[in-house]
Amino acid sequence: MDAQSRGRAEGADPADQWVLNPQTGDYELRLDGAAPPPSPSVPRQRTPQAPGPRPGGPRERDPGRRDRDGDAAPDGPRDTHRRGRRQPKRTGRRKALMWTGGVMGLVLVGGSAFAYYWYDRLYGNIDTVDIGGVGSAAVLGDGPANILVIGNDVRTGKGNEAYGDRDNVTGHADTTLLFHVAGDRSNATVVSIPRDLMTEIPDCETRQSDGSTKTVPGSEGTTRFNESYGVGGRDPGCTMRTVEELTGLDVDHFMMFDFNAVKTLSTAVGGVEVCLEKPLKDTDGGTKLDLPEGKSTIQGEEALSFLRNRHGLKNESDLDRIGMQQKFVASMLRRLKEDTLSSPSKMLDVADAATKSLTVDKGIGSPTKLLTLAKELGKIDLKNITLMTLPVIDNPDEPTPVTVVPDPVKAPQVFSMLQDDVSFTEVKKQQKKARDKQAALLNGPRAEASAVRVDVLNGGGPQGAAGETVAWLQNSQGVSRSANQGNAPAKAARTQLVYATDQADQARKLADLMGLPAAAMKPSAKAGGDGPMTLTLGPDFKKAGVPVATPKKVDVPQSRADEKMCKG
Repeated sequence: MDAQSRGRAEGADPADQWVLNPQTGDYELRLDGAAPPPSPSVPRQRTPQAPGPRPGGPRERDPGRRDRDGDAAPDGPRDTHRRGRRQPKRTGRRKALMWTGGVMGLVLVGGSAFAYYWYDRLYGNIDTVDIGGVGSAAVLGDGPANILVIGNDVRTGKGNEAYGDRDNVTGHADTTLLFHVAGDRSNATVVSIPRDLMTEIPDCETRQSDGSTKTVPGSEGTTRFNESYGVGGRDPGCTMRTVEELTGLDVDHFMMFDFNAVKTLSTAVGGVEVCLEKPLKDTDGGTKLDLPEGKSTIQGEEALSFLRNRHGLKNESDLDRIGMQQKFVASMLRRLKEDTLSSPSKMLDVADAATKSLTVDKGIGSPTKLLTLAKELGKIDLKNITLMTLPVIDNPDEPTPVTVVPDPVKAPQVFSMLQDDVSFTEVKKQQKKARDKQAALLNGPRAEASAVRVDVLNGGGPQGAAGETVAWLQNSQGVSRSANQGNAPAKAARTQLVYATDQADQARKLADLMGLPAAAMKPSAKAGGDGPMTLTLGPDFKKAGVPVATPKKVDVPQSRADEKMCKG
């Protein structure tokens, strides 16, 4: 949609069309110059949702969550006819608008739509997918949040015809970013997951168009990560489940975009600046790419070709391409903050482009919910946003490696830091409410070692780890009521101790003996400690007697969102 063409007077400047709405006290952009109409009593919805809880629907982590104004979190546009309440100040709203645009730059798809959510034309742009029981019904809870941004390589549809296999009508998870937001909103970490990462894809339930549920089988052994979406009817919920299995994190929401998102958004912001150490030429793909050494500003087809290119890079690998994509995202974010946010007309173009290319889960499937999300993400300073690639090594099962596997040492360290909500940047003021609550699980009385009952399973530790740990507990630590249960049914992301509420004293004692961090403690919601606790040893477990602890930092290549791609 041409943002310049709807209802605008000939030659009018959108910057001159901000009109004060007496009902809300806010300034609103009216392209026809008319006075703001009364707020509609029934907002237009793209996808009607049945009232009440949905059987098997997404988990509600914090049903009592309140928004920042003290009201229950909205499911639709706010009622602007509330009386007797102080109206928000214009300056606060404008600050929210600015940060909203910045968030869009980071995720490539979402932000501007959040800021201009009340404009009618944006309501019809957003597509939603019912992903069933995975994800969260709340926009954001009080603690950490994880949002999966999926770049879909679908080859069909207007604007996508030139890029490869036209029979690829669904696409795959070509570019995937795990966006971890700290519980105190002081920092964020963006982890790129390589498309050629070999991992296990679990079974997943998918919702069909007729409302029924179909279980799509998982992979037999390991397969490429990009097959977690699109293969065999897998939806974005399957990709979310795959990431949860891989990282040990709960994924709250997803955002998905196709090739057109890069083309339209880079054009809407007026181009994105990139820097090259040497000229880059690529004659493959839909558009010829010919960029000189040094600075260039790219947009549209050229920007997409740049992000898809791997020729001319150091190893011509997907990992090299991921590094270029991260720099491009950071450069787009800064362009939004420094240039686009000051122009209402540009922001309208960005908003329209973003929402047209966006597919999300129902948990954030309305403009109001997206605005709530953006306002929270907007609290993060650019210098506290870390971008990195999941640490990987060449696949040892391939004579000539083409795929990769998680680094057995560094990947679990990254996952552990994310699980414990440890910042990869030095944040001056960081509230620690969520971590303090978890750490409190280690406070309290301890049982005698002889009273500790525990079953030990190996869920990713060294071979024979469960048996060796039980022998160590029995012979050296006095935990005679420990038992080796062999291999766990599935690989664990990290070491975990599950116990009933009336076994807390036993759990603390075992944590002392094993050197378990607070994040490994998983109390059950029910009592009933007649049976043994369950200790599953994960990849972070080295050997009996060596403490299992969360690292404070990990030696992996990182960049910050405020770092310029082009120096000088």
